[in-house]
Amino acid sequence: MRRRELITLVGGAAAAWSVGARAQNPTIPVIGYLGTESQNAAADRVREFLQGLRQIGYIEGRNVRIEYRWADGQNDRLPALAADLVQRQVALITANGAAALAAKGATATIPVVFYTGGDPVQIGLVPNLNRPGGNITGVTDLNVGVGSKRLELLRELVPAMTAVGLLVNPANRTRAETVARELETPARTLQLKLHVLNASNDRELDSVFENVSQLRLGGLVVGADAFFASRSKQLGALAARHAVPTIFAYREFAASGGLLSYGANNNELYRQVGIYSGRILKGEKPGDLPVYQSTKVEMILNLKTAKALGINVPNTLVGRADEVIE
Repeated sequence: MRRRELITLVGGAAAAWSVGARAQNPTIPVIGYLGTESQNAAADRVREFLQGLRQIGYIEGRNVRIEYRWADGQNDRLPALAADLVQRQVALITANGAAALAAKGATATIPVVFYTGGDPVQIGLVPNLNRPGGNITGVTDLNVGVGSKRLELLRELVPAMTAVGLLVNPANRTRAETVARELETPARTLQLKLHVLNASNDRELDSVFENVSQLRLGGLVVGADAFFASRSKQLGALAARHAVPTIFAYREFAASGGLLSYGANNNELYRQVGIYSGRILKGEKPGDLPVYQSTKVEMILNLKTAKALGINVPNTLVGRADEVIE
């Protein structure tokens, strides 16, 4: 074989190998996952997010990588964590609650998919729900907007109640003020004295439940907040241990000993965050994807807890529940 022919053969084989290698090992997109909570607390939501990605054809470790950043309940860390993801030039950022605002502040070019329980327009995430424009879209539920309904349901279960507590997270000041303001009028209408209680870490959560009896509160409403959502099971257990009639947004709360939950299906919505993320990775523009708005709420009633608290649950309320835990 002539030297020129050998060089051509070797060169052609090398080129063919290079093309084949690139086909087998394409550039894998990286998603930045920015969470307000801890990794352990977010495990269920991350699982649902990954399920949503899988529905679009993306599997972590196979054709997508995820860089996780956790604020561990310290919202003041969020801007730096968001900036780190931007510096690493991730293909997309998903963020919940206050983390979404940090992500928006960190980049105007990298797509951002948020999850929030508040009004995305009111809190400044997007200018319009149907066509958000720019680099951001996401998912919102009704968990902030139905706070007054939770108060009404708790009063229905504890009709003798004259004072009620509202648990908010002062580290998320805007959300705390919104939730407290929303309950002021219905509390007056129901002739209830409203006590706003604060907790932004586990130690303060314990203190709140220990002080409920001292304040002579007939019940407790847990305000919608990412920090509390990440501790739904812990809150349910605390409410049961301290025998406090309590209502919160998520099923995990009622299943863990809380009296009642009323709100959106959190797992379903985190799957939607994964679906939107996958669609954007495939080429859709975030500004063209309308903000996904959950319109469904579910009520979970724990009759075992009601019995332990000496509460006689009206049959009408049992009939309205989506699920009854006995």
